[in-house]
Amino acid sequence: MASYFYIAQQVLSTLNGNANGGNATAHAEAGSPPVGGLASVTDFSSLLAFLFSFGALRDWIKLIIFGGILETMRRMAFSLYYKALNSMWITAHFDENDSSYDWMMVWLSKQPSWAQAREVEISTRSFGLNTSAIMVPGEEDDNNLSLLASRKLAYLPSASLSYSMWYRGRYMSITRVQAQTGYYGQKEETLQISILTRSHRVLNELLLEAKKDYMSAEEHSISIYVSDVNNSWRHVASRPKRNINSIILDPGVSELLVDDARDFLESKAWYAARGIPFRRGYLLYGAPGSGKTSIISSIAGELGLDVYIVSLSRAGLDDSALSELISNLPEKCIALMEDIDAAFTQSLNRDAVQGPANAPAPDDGRPPPPGAPPAPSTSRLSLSGLLNALDGVAAQEGRILYATTNKYTALDPALCRPGRMDIHVEFRLASKFQAQKLFYSFYLPSDETAAADDAEKDKEDADSGYNSAANTDVDAESTASETDVMPASEKPAFFGTSHRQHAPKLRRKQVSVLAARFAEAIPERELSMAALQGFLMTYKIRPYEAVNAAREWVESEREARLKKAQQGQTQAAPAAAEPAVAAETNTEPVAAEEVKAL
Repeated sequence: MASYFYIAQQVLSTLNGNANGGNATAHAEAGSPPVGGLASVTDFSSLLAFLFSFGALRDWIKLIIFGGILETMRRMAFSLYYKALNSMWITAHFDENDSSYDWMMVWLSKQPSWAQAREVEISTRSFGLNTSAIMVPGEEDDNNLSLLASRKLAYLPSASLSYSMWYRGRYMSITRVQAQTGYYGQKEETLQISILTRSHRVLNELLLEAKKDYMSAEEHSISIYVSDVNNSWRHVASRPKRNINSIILDPGVSELLVDDARDFLESKAWYAARGIPFRRGYLLYGAPGSGKTSIISSIAGELGLDVYIVSLSRAGLDDSALSELISNLPEKCIALMEDIDAAFTQSLNRDAVQGPANAPAPDDGRPPPPGAPPAPSTSRLSLSGLLNALDGVAAQEGRILYATTNKYTALDPALCRPGRMDIHVEFRLASKFQAQKLFYSFYLPSDETAAADDAEKDKEDADSGYNSAANTDVDAESTASETDVMPASEKPAFFGTSHRQHAPKLRRKQVSVLAARFAEAIPERELSMAALQGFLMTYKIRPYEAVNAAREWVESEREARLKKAQQGQTQAAPAAAEPAVAAETNTEPVAAEEVKAL
């Protein structure tokens, strides 16, 4: 600081000396008339001497110098103050698009101190959790079923306000900021947490606690992520894990997919030692409704992996955007590309004869006719860009890729080669084995002990599966009153039956007999598993009627497919792997007493 005063002293002495010299010169030449005026100033030093000869200018220069010194000292003092203050605080910022933001918001909503806050924001946002992890205190104790069935309420920090609380003896300040960003003025939130401590240990403990609480609440769920227009992954939902045994496939298919994926996740060192890219791809192809997407969801729950949906037909998606999305995937996750054959306006085969890509449809000003195909996708993705994203230089390692398609022959061989799609699994139409297993799992009671105890009471049940209190089907006419008569032409058309009663409690052996007879009525490799499940849902609580109506339903499905094929509205019905012989088997209806005698 002494150096500043020394410099100021030297400058002021120079100014005074120049001023005195200028005055002496002026007095010496006062008697003679000025010759040339300012023209006598021939160099820079003479110009300065002339300027400093004015007393007002010297005073202004002194003020500027002293003011500059004082302002510099003030800024240095405040800089040292804020530096010392910031050294006592640790501040963390959480972006809304990041998973850590959800961790902290759920953790904050569970803190008891929010119940005493004077200004909070009430929200029904679950932050990806469909559990009671976040709710208003006392809400979980309410016996009102309608209240419990509605969306949970939670206390959240109000935007643009700072809150104070204590965490493990440390003072903590919380601020939630909302700002409009982007071309469309979208709101983005940022959570700022400041902790009065010099060590990162407290922040690490806070993050670990929030993450563990969130993961424990999501223990029985899988997270679903989708990409947004900014090519960032956004968490959209959490879905309950599905038991792998609930997916009825051909023997060995589920075990193959699960065991191979588990072995891949445990073989990172093996891949690195041999210089093989740590990636794995699965191509699931076959008939629609055969369980391709369902098995992927079950594998994600079995291995504890999140699912990242890559929509190749997203508007605005091009090669660089897809490469960015794939490179931003976490190391252990499932990347899902559904209906990869339908993601382009042309076939994914370089040998196919195709027209120009994304050719615009002729526009004559008239709306498209009903039933016309949708407009071409606005995606600018190319086959080369897709191949480079899967195993190019920027491709993420450690991820598991699942691609599904209904048209295996439409895919280019370069896309299906090992390294991109390592395992190909065909999902065929339902077999008799699958039909029997589906029926068995559909009607098997969850509590077999209770079913055995009440077996004697079920002997009086009618063939429909209802108890004696309600022995008839529920249709539209039974729900209307006698005075409320509607003309037959105006009655609403609907399909299916309502489920107002409880299903009969069957023993394991009884269900096995019914499942075997149901499988006899189902033709081999002619119907999809989705169609069978939809049929059984119609008879959700009536297993006997499901068996008796199976043959008639199969014939109606055949007639419907034949009619559509003749009209040219859909593709030809898929050929059965084996001739259907179900119609030639025993057609006698199944009686409830016959099965219960077992």
